[in-house]
Amino acid sequence: MSTFTCTGQPVHPVSEWIVEGIRQFFSKKGYTYLPIPKSDTKIAFHMIDRESPRPYRRKSQGTFVVSIVESDKLPIEVHKEAYPYLIRSLANHLMYICHGKERTHLYFLTPEQGNYSISFDTNSKDEHVFEQIYERLEPLASSQLVINNDFHEDLPEILWSGDAVTKSLRTSGKKLDQMNLLPAPFPLEELLSKRDIRHLHKLYGIGGLSYGNLSARKNKEHFWMSASGIDKSDMKEVGRDFLYITGYNNETKAMDVSIPPNIKPKRASVDAIEHWMIYQDHPDIGAIVHVHAWMDGIEATEVNYPCGTVELAKAVASLVNDAPDPTRAVVGLKNHGLTITGRSLDDIFSRIEDQIIPQVPMQ
Repeated sequence: MSTFTCTGQPVHPVSEWIVEGIRQFFSKKGYTYLPIPKSDTKIAFHMIDRESPRPYRRKSQGTFVVSIVESDKLPIEVHKEAYPYLIRSLANHLMYICHGKERTHLYFLTPEQGNYSISFDTNSKDEHVFEQIYERLEPLASSQLVINNDFHEDLPEILWSGDAVTKSLRTSGKKLDQMNLLPAPFPLEELLSKRDIRHLHKLYGIGGLSYGNLSARKNKEHFWMSASGIDKSDMKEVGRDFLYITGYNNETKAMDVSIPPNIKPKRASVDAIEHWMIYQDHPDIGAIVHVHAWMDGIEATEVNYPCGTVELAKAVASLVNDAPDPTRAVVGLKNHGLTITGRSLDDIFSRIEDQIIPQVPMQ
């Protein structure tokens, strides 16, 4: 059952109209409204105070939180003004409602995926706005996250110190570092305080060292991948820097990771489900690189699904399938970055090094 709730109290009459309209439209679309949030709440629309933004208290990891903030003027730089509220309220998405004299503007922001906006005549209160809100948010909110790992201390001893594949990952990690790419599609230090950046790194897995990921095939079923949030320029240890991905468990909705015994492992990147799907479909693909950057003239996903979701993985895998040569594809993730396949990591870097555009275009 798809459920949702609305918490907090709007200040402006137009915001009251928006929140009530969201409640009615999502209900019309088959969602069940919960006046009192429960553990299985799928979506929470959470109105926050500009002066003291407080997080929605999730009762489940699967709850998708949309924080809502009001402003009585249009932003000069929407990222700089609104993005901190997204981080401080620990939300998956932010709706920034800006009340103008004649038009009301709604800006949508996510941790990595840029911003987009819609607007309507303040006096007419166009009901069509709720359909637009639904179309923007529902695919994201209903997507299935795969962010958990099932660790198994069964890695063959011969691999405890790595192999030729981890050596190639280490070399390519240094190349990735030398490309000097941002951890997100925009310069975080211009938008957030040091305290907020620490929150961002801890809660969303975005940080100065987490600017992409790499993987390389070991055999038909398994692949090595860089761990989440590590320094890609200094990868050394199996189970911490290099993770051996052995599959996806559809029952637990988690990636299976084989590690050496008696080690506290790092988590796999949320993009592991995407890499796994691509490798399963194409035995001749030997490596995959994901970067927060762009290239001209590429096909991109239509919906900016959150990272680590089955839906994003399927969308990217589909574009790889449709590429003239799936073993050498370059796929855009809308408002986010690139996934690049290759026959090897060397093959990938030799093709992209002179074509990478650091700034991701926002749509």
